[in-house]
Amino acid sequence: MKPCRGAPGAMVVIISGPSGVGKDTIIDALKRGHNRPDYDFIVTCTTRTPRAGERDGVHYRFLAESEFLALREAGEFLEANQVHGSHWYGTPRPAVCHALEEGRHAILKIDVQGAQVVKQRVPDALLIFLVPPSLETLFARLRSRATETADQLEVRQRDAAIELARQGDYDHVVVNETGEVERTAARVAEIIEEERARQPDRRVEL
Repeated sequence: MKPCRGAPGAMVVIISGPSGVGKDTIIDALKRGHNRPDYDFIVTCTTRTPRAGERDGVHYRFLAESEFLALREAGEFLEANQVHGSHWYGTPRPAVCHALEEGRHAILKIDVQGAQVVKQRVPDALLIFLVPPSLETLFARLRSRATETADQLEVRQRDAAIELARQGDYDHVVVNETGEVERTAARVAEIIEEERARQPDRRVEL
């Protein structure tokens, strides 16, 4: 895979957190109210089936497992992991490279496992971890989604507790308070701009 080098100031920004914390909601709020021409929201690839209202190429790129694994074997992913012991998720490397080379921040939504893989490959990546006000709030959000079976919900609840214990691995931790989506998104945008101002000449290499 051909190496790439980003324009000065362009960053890899990872938004992470346990299932149900509201990562998609915050990203939607960033796109809606805090979007800038230097933000590029990278669409993750996955082998899971779409949920109600999800569109291919917008929320995820939905791939057959054989297609996903072929891309993984070809080195097309910046990171690729099997999440919750079932479906594969991966960040398309070409999309990240294109954003960086064009001078835009590559904003990635990645699970805890994948975030650490990216951090190893891109030491200058900015890691932002979203947390719920409490575990009880998180579990209530997971139940209200009604998108998992009882067994799947149990796995996600167990994994969420494990993932929350990893928040110390992140550069910033942001609480996503119930009903405060816009405020949380504004804080995430503020962190991105503060980090860029701190190192305006950095160049990410992949």
